[in-house]
Amino acid sequence: MRLPRLQALSLALLGLAGCAAVTPSPVQPSLLDEILANERRGLDALRVGDLATFGGSTADDAVFIDAHGVANKADVMRNVAQFRLSDYTIEDVQLVPLSPDSGLIAYTLTEQGTSHGRQFRAKAYISALWARRAGTWYCLFSQETGAK
Repeated sequence: MRLPRLQALSLALLGLAGCAAVTPSPVQPSLLDEILANERRGLDALRVGDLATFGGSTADDAVFIDAHGVANKADVMRNVAQFRLSDYTIEDVQLVPLSPDSGLIAYTLTEQGTSHGRQFRAKAYISALWARRAGTWYCLFSQETGAK
């Protein structure tokens, strides 16, 4: 069915008026942005030796895996007490969303610093599971594989 020109123009103007009345909601950060910001916050804490921030973003029931095996939060906190990053870069970030409040990121980490009094440079593939619990983001799982 073809509408007369005036009727079509009236409908178009009504549609535009309806769009103009909609107020946009504030821009919300994406899940990837939120998780990556928390991952960086933890790495930045390791850069300056802020173990309270690093520990505060790690769930009490977190599980970590690296070349030495499986570790819990207490194990990791003991280890990072003698660990300092001087520089790092994150590349090739990918996200697997699990819910509006959780997701797994995977990325390549290039890092340098000191560990137990020894200088190091390393490249690793990292995966980390983050979840928001009662409004706060926590790392629940992290796995590190050395890159060749």
